[in-house]
Amino acid sequence: MNFGYPSLRPTHEGGVEIQHEKSNYGVPDVMTYGISDAKSKLTPVHPLEYSEKHYDGNQDELTMRMLRNTQGLHAPLKLRMEKHMLKQIPKGPCIASTNIGLETLTGEDLDIDVKDVYNAPEDAEVMGHPQAMMEKQIGLI
Repeated sequence: MNFGYPSLRPTHEGGVEIQHEKSNYGVPDVMTYGISDAKSKLTPVHPLEYSEKHYDGNQDELTMRMLRNTQGLHAPLKLRMEKHMLKQIPKGPCIASTNIGLETLTGEDLDIDVKDVYNAPEDAEVMGHPQAMMEKQIGLI
């Protein structure tokens, strides 16, 4: 029975096998062909790696489909519209971006994550004079 929900089982997508130019001894011939760029061709090591990488998007899609099936088409459309509006709130160049409205809407304000610990505004590398930064953003300087 399929209700239009995405599969909960992890899928192995984007698998690419790395091919090396081999010499007579069975190892890559680096002197002839150079060092290969293996990082761009790496595949997920474990089947759950792809699923964990896209966990937030999968959960969002699952929530939207459940809302559509239970409350109708208006509920996911309203939620996406609210998210879109909250992402576009302007801020000054010298003020740290918090997106507290978006975090509250998505429920991220209830979790303590790495960005909450290591992304403190007082630890910012660049801090300038607020009036000069605002004038530069407007185009007066």
